[in-house]
Amino acid sequence: MRCSFIFLLLMSCRAWAGDIYVHPQGNDNSLGTKDSPLCTIQRAVRMAREWRRTSDPRTRGGVNIYLQSGETFYLDEPIFLRPEDSGTPDSKTVFLSTGKEKAVISGGISLSSHLSEKSASLNISSKKSKAPISVSRHLCSGRPLFTRSLWHSDKKLSLATAFGDYNMQRIIDFDKDAETITIPASALKDFGIFSIADAPQLEMVLHQRWAIAILRVKDFQFDGEKAILSFRNPESRWEFSHPWPQPLTEGERGASSFTLRNAKQFLDEENEWWQDYSTGNIYSFVPSDVTVPILNKLLSIEGGVNDKIHHLSFQNIAFMHSAWRRPETCGHVTLQGGFAISEAYKLTENEGLPWAKGLENQAWILRPEAAISVRNAENIDFTSCLFSHLASIALDLVSGCQNVRIEKNKFSDIGGTAILAGSFLEGETEVHRPLGMAVNGKRFLVPNSEYTENIDIIGNTVSDAANEDWGAVGIACGFVRNTRILHNSVSKVNYCGICVGWGWTPEDTGMRNNKIIGNNVSDYARILYDAGGIYTMSNQPNSIITGNTVSAPHLSPYATNFRAFPIYFDACTDGYSVYSNRLQTNATLKEKYGYNNPGPAMKVQK
Repeated sequence: MRCSFIFLLLMSCRAWAGDIYVHPQGNDNSLGTKDSPLCTIQRAVRMAREWRRTSDPRTRGGVNIYLQSGETFYLDEPIFLRPEDSGTPDSKTVFLSTGKEKAVISGGISLSSHLSEKSASLNISSKKSKAPISVSRHLCSGRPLFTRSLWHSDKKLSLATAFGDYNMQRIIDFDKDAETITIPASALKDFGIFSIADAPQLEMVLHQRWAIAILRVKDFQFDGEKAILSFRNPESRWEFSHPWPQPLTEGERGASSFTLRNAKQFLDEENEWWQDYSTGNIYSFVPSDVTVPILNKLLSIEGGVNDKIHHLSFQNIAFMHSAWRRPETCGHVTLQGGFAISEAYKLTENEGLPWAKGLENQAWILRPEAAISVRNAENIDFTSCLFSHLASIALDLVSGCQNVRIEKNKFSDIGGTAILAGSFLEGETEVHRPLGMAVNGKRFLVPNSEYTENIDIIGNTVSDAANEDWGAVGIACGFVRNTRILHNSVSKVNYCGICVGWGWTPEDTGMRNNKIIGNNVSDYARILYDAGGIYTMSNQPNSIITGNTVSAPHLSPYATNFRAFPIYFDACTDGYSVYSNRLQTNATLKEKYGYNNPGPAMKVQK
């Protein structure tokens, strides 16, 4: 009898062991049980960390942090996971919802309880909508909360723009010496803007072949039917000094395009909004129950180079509402793929460097902000999660990541790239220098622990990515190896769908054994060209592209050339075997493959 009692007691403890429950209406001083849940995810992380630190028996078989299904956890700081939060092969730490309905981790806040005024008047010279304008604002630490993103219910609202969503006009002139851009005067006059004092927050979004620039307007002058615009620094310096890409005034399909935004005079469509930076007031035509993001980052998984974080799992969770405010303070001039320039210029004397004799372009770039970032980690997985309403990158495997699985997730309404992985030589290294190359041209070995490899990106759905930075993509991998991109669906992106490779080089940078298999890519290159549904770069021995279905590129009305392809082998692509893909073309874009100086080891089935 005594043995039976002890057995039942142990079984009872085992059933409860390792489970931590969290509910927004819980209490962080509670036990974290199903009947007495904690309130915050941060407190649950700390509890699990203490269990592991003390080798608590409750860690045997794993630690499950259950978030209440259907509830929203509003964050006032990101969730940070560190090496001390690691699980083990037999005892993973799992974050998951309590039921089928996803728990939501949100970096936003609702403005409904912070309404300052309804149906306010705003002097707009060309307002087409007759709907009342709502005015709202939120104070954070006693100051107005500023934003560049706003959502009403499940719909993203558009920052007030001159010509409507994704509609553009052509520039007239681009003067590198004077650092000015000339546009039709009507683009300003038609909205009652006659001096910069009428629109002090005015911005230009500029189409630059495969990238965009967001430029804050400093001033403009009228010259008959033309308006000559100058811009604020630092973005003016970046824009007019970097050689690739720059806008064209005589492209084969006409000059580069532009739109103007962030002026109260453009607030004339019911899905638009505008914020007055002088007061913090937000003006919109929708009711004021809107969500504004307050955090750039929701989750940071951060290990050390010699102390990886490992064995974590995220299942059936929604990550929503992150911010991106870079253009507000320094514009946004990009090199490619959404990577902002921190310095760039053209070599004018003795062009070339030890690894590229004809190189003329020098650039240093910054990695975009991400809602969820992972660094120096292994054995991490995201399964059946939702990533939505995120203003920049959704999920970023920054560096030193191995054995990561991203499977059956949905990515929708993403401002930048949905999934980003591997180094792109952002930071201190000139971006055209091959990975593993010293400045003097000597080779060095990149430690295996720092290389991103063995990444599985499988069965995900990506739709409506790159809707803030049009030059971002659906799925982008830089310097990676042994990476499998399998059976994903990518659609509605403004540049490329799936990109693998970086560096513009035939050198051996460690990239190899990358597989792009069985994906479906459609409705891509909606705005920018020099694009591919599947896009590769540089030398990647023993890599494969097969079994993919890729539609014809979108017929972008604003591209300055016809360089868009179902599969595009950009600078020095090599080492790929390409076969058994279903590639569609159309009467205008007839080529299945695009080539830019491919290497000798390419095997492409025609």
